Amino acid sequence: MPLPGPDTHVVELRVPGLIGTSGDDLLDSTGTVDVDGDGIGRIIRPCDRLRRPAPGPVLRAPGRSVPRTLEGYLWSRMTSGGAAKAAWALLFPFSLVNVAQWMLPPDSGSRASQTLSAVCRALLRVAALLLTMLLVGQLAVVSLDLLATQCLRPAGACLEAAPSWLRDTASVRTALGLAPLLVLIGVLFVVASTSWEVRASRLREHRPDLPGGTLLDDEQETTTLRCLHTVAALSVVVLMLLGGPLTAPTRTVDAVVWVLALVLLGFGAGAAALRAHRLLGPVPRAGLITLALVLVGVAAVVATPLSGQVSSGANATVELVAAALFAVCVLFALLLVPTAIVARRTWSALPRRLRPWVGGWAAAPVLALGALLGGGFGAGLAIAARHMLDSSLALPEGYTLITLLWGAGLVFAALVAVPVFAVAVPLRRVRRGVPEVLRLMETREEDVDEATAAWARAAWERKHLHRIVLAVVLAMIAGAGALVAVRVGAIEIPDFLKPLSAVGVVALGGLAFALLRAVFTTATGTLRVRHLAAFTDLVCFWPRVAHPVVPPSYALKVVPELAERAKEHLRAPDSRVVLAGYHVGGLLAVITAGRLSAELSEPEIERLGLLTAGTPLQWGYQRAFPGVFGHEALVRVFGTLSGRWRGLCRGTDTFGGGATTWRHQVAGGELLGVGYLPEGGVGPLDAAERGPHGALVLGGDHWLPDPAAGPVKGRRWAPGVRRHGDYVVEPEWDRAVAYAAGLVGPSPAIPEPTRPTGPVPSDALGAPRL
Repeated sequence: MPLPGPDTHVVELRVPGLIGTSGDDLLDSTGTVDVDGDGIGRIIRPCDRLRRPAPGPVLRAPGRSVPRTLEGYLWSRMTSGGAAKAAWALLFPFSLVNVAQWMLPPDSGSRASQTLSAVCRALLRVAALLLTMLLVGQLAVVSLDLLATQCLRPAGACLEAAPSWLRDTASVRTALGLAPLLVLIGVLFVVASTSWEVRASRLREHRPDLPGGTLLDDEQETTTLRCLHTVAALSVVVLMLLGGPLTAPTRTVDAVVWVLALVLLGFGAGAAALRAHRLLGPVPRAGLITLALVLVGVAAVVATPLSGQVSSGANATVELVAAALFAVCVLFALLLVPTAIVARRTWSALPRRLRPWVGGWAAAPVLALGALLGGGFGAGLAIAARHMLDSSLALPEGYTLITLLWGAGLVFAALVAVPVFAVAVPLRRVRRGVPEVLRLMETREEDVDEATAAWARAAWERKHLHRIVLAVVLAMIAGAGALVAVRVGAIEIPDFLKPLSAVGVVALGGLAFALLRAVFTTATGTLRVRHLAAFTDLVCFWPRVAHPVVPPSYALKVVPELAERAKEHLRAPDSRVVLAGYHVGGLLAVITAGRLSAELSEPEIERLGLLTAGTPLQWGYQRAFPGVFGHEALVRVFGTLSGRWRGLCRGTDTFGGGATTWRHQVAGGELLGVGYLPEGGVGPLDAAERGPHGALVLGGDHWLPDPAAGPVKGRRWAPGVRRHGDYVVEPEWDRAVAYAAGLVGPSPAIPEPTRPTGPVPSDALGAPRL
C-alpha cells in the first residue's frame, strides 16, 4: 500500500441498501445534487445553498486531515415510484421461484454435480411455467367462469342491476370474460420486457471464483422465457374455453384447436426445461405468440355462447395445473437432496454458522412457498369474488382445501411464533445475562438493560428466524400432501375444520395487502417494515433465470456502473476510492470490489478499499446463496484488498452481524475470534483493539456499541438502540473509511500461529460457540 502523499484525497462512494432511500439519507446531508447518471441510477454529491456540488468532510488521519469527495449511487427509482411498481409485490410467488434457482448448491465440478444441478434448474423453469399457467387459470375461473358464464347467464339472478343486453348478447359475455385475461397476459409480458439500461459493460463473464461472479445478464434467454410463458398462458385460456385438457372436443375445428393448444403447452415446457433459447430467434418467437393468439380467437368463437363446458374446463385445467406443480415441487425436493450431498464437500470444512441453510436444501421450501402463495392468492381471490357476486356460484372443489391449508398454516405459525417470541427470547436473556462484550464496550449502566434485551433478541432471530419460517413451510407442505390425498380420495372434510377456510382467506388477503404496502411505502419514503423490506430487497436483487415475470434486477445495473465510476476516480494517481455500502448496498459493494479486483492493475487495487455496514452477508446471503457468495470467493477479495475491507456491525442488528469474522469469544477480558487474514486465507485474529468511541475492531469487523456511548462533537446524534439503521452517523464510520483507504495502518497484525486462544468462558456476541 503506497504511503499517502500531500496530494492524496479519498473518494467515498456510498451505496444504499434500503429500497426508497433518499439522497439526503444516503449522504447524511441537507441537500444533494446529481453529478452523473441517467436518472434511474444517479450519482449524487452533497450540495451548497446554491445547489452546487460541495466537497465532503475531511478524513482525520494520524497527523493530518485528508480531503474527501463524498458521492453516492442512488438506485431507489428502480424499486420505488408509485402504484405501478407497488403492484410488483403481487408477483412475489414468481419472484420466489426465481430466488430458488440462485439458492441451489454450488457446482462442485464433478459430472454428477453438473448433471444434478442441470436437472434441478430445468425443474425450476418448468415449475415457473406452471405457476404462470396457474395464475392465468385462476383469474379465468373468476372472469370467464364465475362472472361471464355463471353470473351473467341469461335469466340469472346474479347482478340484477346489469343491463339485459349484457346477458342476452353472447359475444359480449365472452369478450367480458376474456378481456381481463388478455390484459393480465399483456401486463405480464410488459413486466417481463422491462429492463434497466446500463451505462457500462454488462455482467456477462461467468466468474464463480468471485463474489456475485455468477450474476449474468442473458437477454436472449429471458426473451425466450417471456415468449414461452406468454404462449403457455394463452394456451391455458384456449383449453378452458374448449372444456379442459382432459376432454377432447367432438367437433373437428374444436379438436384441432384443442390439440394445437396442448402441443404448444408441451413445446413450452420442453423448451423451458432444455433451455432452447438459442434455437428460438425473433421470427419463431413472434410466430408462436401469433399462433397462440389465433387459437384464442378461434376458441372464443366456437365456445360462444358460453356454457357449462367452460365451467368444467376451468375446474379441470386449474386442478390439473396445480397437481402438476405439486408433482414438480416434490420431484425437485427429492433431487435436491443428492445435489446438496454431492456439493457438501465445498463447505464441509467450514464452521456451522457459515454453512448453507438446511444443508444446501433451502431452495426446495422456497419453491414450495412460491407455489403455495400462487395457489393461495388465486383461491382467495376467487372465494372473495364469489361472496361479492353470489354465494351460490360454483368453484373448483380444491379451492376450499387451499384456503383451509392457509388457515391451518396461520394457526400453526401463531402457535409456534407467539410462544417462542414471548418466552424463548426473554428466557435467553435471563439465562445468558449481560453479554461480556457489552462490558468491554463500557456500555453505560443506564443502557445495559436495553442493550442486553436488544442483543438477546437479535442473536435469537439470527439463529432461529429462518428455522421458524422453514418449520411453517414444511408443515404446510405436509398439509398440502394430506389435502391432495383428501381430494383424490374424495374424503369429506370434518365440519370443525371448515372455519379454517375463512381464516385462510383473511390470511391471504392480509398477506397480499402487507406485500403491497411494503412496496408502495417506498414511493413516499424509506420502508420501515424491516422484515418485509428484507424480502423486497431480496426478490429485486436477483436476475431473471427461472421466471421472466419478475422485477428487473437492480444489481445488474448498479454493479457495472458503480465499477465504472470507481475506475474513473482511480485514473487520478493521488485518489483512493472506498466503496461504502450499507445493508444490501454492502452486497453490491462487495460484488463491485470483486469485479474490480479482477480488472484493475496492482497499483490501482492498492488504492481501492471496501466498507460494508449492517450487511446481511455472513448471516444470510452467504448461507442462503452459497453459489453466489462462496466462502473462498470472499476470502479472495479480503486478501486481494490486503485487509482494506472493513465491516461495521452491531450485535443488536438481526440482519447485519459480522462480515469478516466469526467464532467470537471473550477470554481474559479480550474479544477474540477467527476471520479473514489480510495476507489471504483464514485464521485466528489478534485481540480486538478498542476504538475511541467504544467500538471493538476485530480483524476486519468494527463492532459498534448500541446504544452509543454518548453524543460526539461535530456529529449528528442518534440516541437509543438503533439495530439495523443509522450506520452513517456512527463516528466509527469515518474511522473505518480511513482504514479502508489505507490512511490508518498497518492493517491488523497477523497473529503468531503458536498463540493460544484460551478457554471460552462466555459467548461474546450471543451466539453459541462453534
